[in-house]
Amino acid sequence: MDEKKKKDVLQGTLALMALKTLEVLGPMHGYGIARRIEQVSGGLLSVNQGTLYPVLLKLEQEGSITSERGTSENNR
Repeated sequence: MDEKKKKDVLQGTLALMALKTLEVLGPMHGYGIARRIEQVSGGLLSVNQGTLYPVLLKLEQEGSITSERGTSENNR
């Protein structure tokens, strides 16, 4: 699909989508959350990393989610 035709996700909607993704799939990286939202939308939505990570930080500050920092299984 043409990148220009993809719709940006509004921040409030993105927070709800991220929460639902985590609820259904369990813990995952921000990149995985973004890819899953794009996949579920059939490629119609584009999740900007610069928008997603501030949303995740806000959700963490509100106590809605918790985060872990460290090295993953593939050393990333």
